[in-house]
Amino acid sequence: EEAAEPGPAAAAAAEQRREERLRRFRELHMKRYEACKLNSQEVVEEDKRLKLPPNWEAKKARLEWELQVQEKKKECAARGEDYERVKLLEISAEDAERWERKKKKKNPDLGFSDYAAAQLRQYQRLTRQIKPDLEQYEKLKEQYGEALYPTSDSLLHGTHVPSKDGVDRMVADLEKQIEKREKYSRRRPYNDDADIDYINERNAKFNQKAERFYGKYTAEIKQNLERGTAV
Repeated sequence: EEAAEPGPAAAAAAEQRREERLRRFRELHMKRYEACKLNSQEVVEEDKRLKLPPNWEAKKARLEWELQVQEKKKECAARGEDYERVKLLEISAEDAERWERKKKKKNPDLGFSDYAAAQLRQYQRLTRQIKPDLEQYEKLKEQYGEALYPTSDSLLHGTHVPSKDGVDRMVADLEKQIEKREKYSRRRPYNDDADIDYINERNAKFNQKAERFYGKYTAEIKQNLERGTAV
């Protein structure tokens, strides 16, 4: 006997299964295409990131923060408010303490250790205050040309004449240094009413140190000696 031909229901079911397989195949094909596209984009983005400077992320965050600050300043100015006051109101006590600790850790005041360290701190302080004058720089470029960028073979001794503004800034800074140095002088004024118990300045300093460390233990003995009642 010949095999019975499949009925309409079986043919419809087979066609449905075929359409389902084709649909799943197209979905898989689209997913594969999307994955390849995303991988390609990620490769391009990673290549861009590798070509950027190492500190690009920090610079980008800094620029975004500066833009936010500018926007807040504009908003405060439009409302007639002081930006610094508004900023302080938004800072919590914990953030303020953390920033203060970070500031002290970043630039600790170690005091005087030696003259080389003091000179380095002075140099760093002066360089932080430098504000480049681009207009004067352009004038010097026009005046000196390539000689403005000296090499080991350049002879520039005696050719540079400082500007009057530069001299005035130097004089003002020196006067500030002298004023600050006088304010922190450790030399103490002489007291005419104090008892003279020394023979020279060195002996006076020794007596002051001895009084500072042992005065409370020898006060009674000193009083008895001054009254003449010491046993």
